[in-house]
Amino acid sequence: MIKFNVPPFTGKEMDYIKECVDNQKICGDGPFTKKCNEWIVNKTGSNKALLTTSCTHATEMAAILCDIKPGDEVIMPSYTFVSTADAFVLRGATAVFVDIRPDTMNIDENLIEAAITDKTKAIVPVHYAGVSCEMDKIMEIAKKYNLYVIEDAAQGIMSTYKGQALGTFGNFGCFSFHETKNFSMGEGGAILIRDDKDFEQAEIIREKGTNRAQFFRGMVDKYRWMDAGSSYLPSDMNAAYLYAQLEMADEITADRMRSWERYYANFEELEKAGKVQRPVIPEGCTHNAHMFYLKCKDLEERTKLIKFLGDNDILAVFHYVPLHTAPAGIKYGRFNGEDKYTTAESDRLVRLPLYYKLTQKEVDYISDKVKEFYNA
Repeated sequence: MIKFNVPPFTGKEMDYIKECVDNQKICGDGPFTKKCNEWIVNKTGSNKALLTTSCTHATEMAAILCDIKPGDEVIMPSYTFVSTADAFVLRGATAVFVDIRPDTMNIDENLIEAAITDKTKAIVPVHYAGVSCEMDKIMEIAKKYNLYVIEDAAQGIMSTYKGQALGTFGNFGCFSFHETKNFSMGEGGAILIRDDKDFEQAEIIREKGTNRAQFFRGMVDKYRWMDAGSSYLPSDMNAAYLYAQLEMADEITADRMRSWERYYANFEELEKAGKVQRPVIPEGCTHNAHMFYLKCKDLEERTKLIKFLGDNDILAVFHYVPLHTAPAGIKYGRFNGEDKYTTAESDRLVRLPLYYKLTQKEVDYISDKVKEFYNA
């Protein structure tokens, strides 16, 4: 069976975890956590970055830093993971869903302004498959209406928009290092912070509401409870596991890109024949080969394709069920405007296996089976 995902592993992970144990420093904000923070800042050009226990928690931190309160509204796509909405719903806000673009599956930047009310507090663009939303337009709207921008860049590390790293445009950016992501620490994430004024508060929130980080830097003589916070701090052993991959980030990305590009070439004729649609990468966007997907004719065809691939020892999957159609989405959110593409496009999309060290032979086998399905 060709698995859908295999978590990345470079070979140094266990050595670095052992180093943590040998140094008797396994809790949060140890040497490897700091190395990861520094790597993210240097690689993305972000002002500040803090490793977190998940991208969900990074987004929760962003919601707290934006002072999201009951009655506020936050604009986002419905085609996203539940965490995008959860972070704001937990603060009492309403998730306002707008339709997506059918080419990239990202939020339609031209529909955002119509969803803005006097209760709107923030916009949350989600960079689906590591392909950027139209950040120039989104930032222009945010500036016009004085709104926060929190980038859900869970899938976007190593991707850029017009040469700038995803996660660095908005007030905050959120990365994921879940086991399904390009680089993994099992469960984990990071928050990228644009403005200096937010960094000190972010450290306090992340450290259970205390100024413990300042204490360890020698800035205060004792640390105290300063504000409401939580424990968004990962173990340094998790950070050690991640750092082994960050050191090889370019190699891992290049390996994934080879598989992505081979898929893309393999399905050219099938797309020309009108059988499937391949991913679209708009001009100005550099992606990270986070996923490769195809779009089938409809839900029925996709279901049959997934079963056919499974019968041939290939695990392919569909992706998000639109949030506005789910029980919690109905309870905590609303869809603004027409659902022209969100549901219809989500019903068509199938994700193919893509991970570090997937072989070209496996890519070709998967591609051949997809072609066999359509040419039968």
